[in-house]
Amino acid sequence: MIEITITLNSIRMAGHACRKNSDGIDRACAGVSALTCNLINSLKDLTGDRIRADTGSGMTTIDWENLSDGGKLLIDSWFLGITDIDREYNCIEFQ
Repeated sequence: MIEITITLNSIRMAGHACRKNSDGIDRACAGVSALTCNLINSLKDLTGDRIRADTGSGMTTIDWENLSDGGKLLIDSWFLGITDIDREYNCIEFQ
């Protein structure tokens, strides 16, 4: 299970989806990882927002102080994708 905590100034994620198919690929975990990496890169490259991101196996933290409207839109878009993955795979617990 992936645990996600979203606050006014951060996103914290820990865990793995543990939804491997018969081919051994965990598409839910791969999807969450891809969306989250894209969020970090987009916040850094497409906005003037200052963020701190730390990633590792089974964990990610993203911290910020003041997000632009563009940064908020990127996070909203990430959240829509994450909730779609959860609807399909039931692999995320929101704190």
